[in-house]
Amino acid sequence: MLSQRQTLILGSLLGGIAVALGAFGSHAFKSLLLENNRVATYELATRYHFFHALTMLVIGLLMNHLKGKSIQASATFIFTGTMLFSGSLYVMALLNTNKVALITPIGGIFLLTGWGFLLYSVVRNPKTL
Repeated sequence: MLSQRQTLILGSLLGGIAVALGAFGSHAFKSLLLENNRVATYELATRYHFFHALTMLVIGLLMNHLKGKSIQASATFIFTGTMLFSGSLYVMALLNTNKVALITPIGGIFLLTGWGFLLYSVVRNPKTL
């Protein structure tokens, strides 16, 4: 389970990497993505990557108010899901392959589970916010 500090560090790293990969996608990788017809795939990866980086930061801040293992589980599942979901889409887009396509829905399940743990954390602690 991720601590508050780990969650905030990973959220910050994910955010910075999302910005960098977004910039590379718009410039350095643009011709490759166009050639592979994978611009939409790469943009989806970047969008989910960035949204979930912000989500990690919010979860990290909420850890002061929502005590318990479920908020830590939320951070862990969101991070892992982002790596699997966006990571597999980046690989598919840049390497023009579908060999990792089965990883994407697994990442999606991890993301949904993370959001479920976050919901559970909020519902079970109604007076803390």
